[in-house]
Amino acid sequence: MTATSKTPLLDRVRTPADLRGLKPDQLRQLADELRIETIDAVSVTGGHLGAGLGVVELSVALHYVFNTPDDRLIWDVGHQCYPHKILTGRRDRIRTLRQGGGLSGFTKRSESGYDPFGAGHSSTSISAGLGMAVARDIKQAGNHVVCVIGDGAMSAGMAYEAMNNAGSMNSKLIVILNDNDMSIAPPVGAMSAYLSRLISSKPYLSLRHLAKDIAGQLPRPLRTAARRAEEYARGLVTGGTLFEELGFYYVGPIDGHNLDHLLPVLQNVRDAQDDKPVLIHVVTKKGKGYAPAEASADKLHAVAKFDVITGAQAKPKSNLPTYTRVFADALIREAEADERVLAITAAMPSGTGLDLFAQRFPDRCYDVGIAEQHAVTFAAGLATEGFKPFCAIYSTFLQRAYDQLVHDVVLQHLPVRFALDRAGLVGADGATHAGAFDVAYLGCLPDIVLMAAADEAELMHMVATQAAIDDRASALRYPRGEGMGVTLPERGSVLPLGRGRVLTEGSKVAILSYGTRLGECLKAAQDLGARGLSTTVADARFAKPLDEDLIRRLALEHEVLMTVEEGSVNGFGGLVLHFLARAGLLDHGLKIRPLTLPDRFQDHDTPAQQYDDAGLSANGITAAALAALGLGEPSLIGVRA
Repeated sequence: MTATSKTPLLDRVRTPADLRGLKPDQLRQLADELRIETIDAVSVTGGHLGAGLGVVELSVALHYVFNTPDDRLIWDVGHQCYPHKILTGRRDRIRTLRQGGGLSGFTKRSESGYDPFGAGHSSTSISAGLGMAVARDIKQAGNHVVCVIGDGAMSAGMAYEAMNNAGSMNSKLIVILNDNDMSIAPPVGAMSAYLSRLISSKPYLSLRHLAKDIAGQLPRPLRTAARRAEEYARGLVTGGTLFEELGFYYVGPIDGHNLDHLLPVLQNVRDAQDDKPVLIHVVTKKGKGYAPAEASADKLHAVAKFDVITGAQAKPKSNLPTYTRVFADALIREAEADERVLAITAAMPSGTGLDLFAQRFPDRCYDVGIAEQHAVTFAAGLATEGFKPFCAIYSTFLQRAYDQLVHDVVLQHLPVRFALDRAGLVGADGATHAGAFDVAYLGCLPDIVLMAAADEAELMHMVATQAAIDDRASALRYPRGEGMGVTLPERGSVLPLGRGRVLTEGSKVAILSYGTRLGECLKAAQDLGARGLSTTVADARFAKPLDEDLIRRLALEHEVLMTVEEGSVNGFGGLVLHFLARAGLLDHGLKIRPLTLPDRFQDHDTPAQQYDDAGLSANGITAAALAALGLGEPSLIGVRA
């Protein structure tokens, strides 16, 4: 007997063209089946669940109304795109999500023509969409551009910069504000839906144009008053005054889970002949339709593999603390000792561990939203007044605030302390979230202190060291995941600036590690020792200032010097090479081998496999040392195209 499919309608939809062949009254069933499939797929792979469940109906409606991929559909942030991927020819691969060789957890241009713009970071959709809309107009094409931006992403200044620009241009752009936080939304119901249909309809828009034409014949003061009266009247009814002031035609709010409300509004906006940008305010519920997600405080935003019936996640148990937890505990210790210590995060309190700090010091922790630029300059302002701000931001997200970091902090010698979580490779989140570049982009800045923790005890010492640095900026990097299991002090001790440490002494090969590859370096040293190659292993601790005395000794006393780091080219190894060259230590036959992440973006996989591919596991380090000594083939790991 053949088992009955749970998703008979979805089984017929391989592409949006199939979806558009359905009748409107079939879409409710399709949405229900799409939700079932999304839950089942993520239960197998893990990933971002709550955001995708909140946009199931919206995904169906958008692909039904708009002619994707000719009509461009941009998801911001991309982690809400799982239902979209299922509908756009990728259902057969959806259970490879975030796995090595499988689908990305975000939109990705190289993966599908239905993904016109990649979005692992947030708040980029309106800028990119406006660029696409202007390009369309230049080419005199007739396609639509639709941006779906979450209310969290609307906390970033870039979204408003884009809206301000779009509002001043005669280019049709459709922005959908996916509002899943009812705190900013007025009640959504039949009257709201009726008003939204009315103000997005052709008769209303035609009447509005007629009124504008008539008002255009009036004296300037009356013309301005008439325009404001109409906009503010609609603003009072619908709540869209802010967006109207930015130049957008506001429609909403409407229920994002009611297809009877969504379809006519989207169709009206699609068919409108106006060449101005439109914002549709859609209210959704994160985790919608899955009881465990709806009951969870974070709506099961990001999950491991889980049981569909109970929602219980299959998280591996470990007695080892994560680096994030160790950082949080260390910062709490410093705050207990010094009331000037403050903490800042950009919408990632739990991801950075600052939720724990906030529980202990609620009046000394600041979540500024998805606004890294503001976070950095806000911290700079605090530093000018004698406080000790710690800015905890993922390495990859600090890239968004580079100008502020340079001009508002480092140039002014302000002691802002940056804690860079997720340094190095991050596994399933892939290239958009990898913390690969911070050493390179910070290492070129004058008079900044750069540190990397080799284990969790070192992390505690470095937090204490940052708290003690009062005359310049400092940055501390540490990875995602669990520590090494070393004994932790009650509170960290201040380290001497620019001083590394030697862990094993040898005479043939020297391995200088920066960060948590130290454990792999020690394993490689054991392997080399077993081959009769005496090996020194040192932990640099600092990239700026460098321990020049240590590096000089390693260069003079060994045939091979290798640097090992979890970062890109032109990072720690580049700084060491620069010193060796200027000091004349490369003039007499030293074999120097900088081991870095490859000079390419690495796709998502397990961290262990990613580091293997990069040549930064013990085997890769050993192979590089042997090749330098002429005892093996030169390794191309990490440098292949």
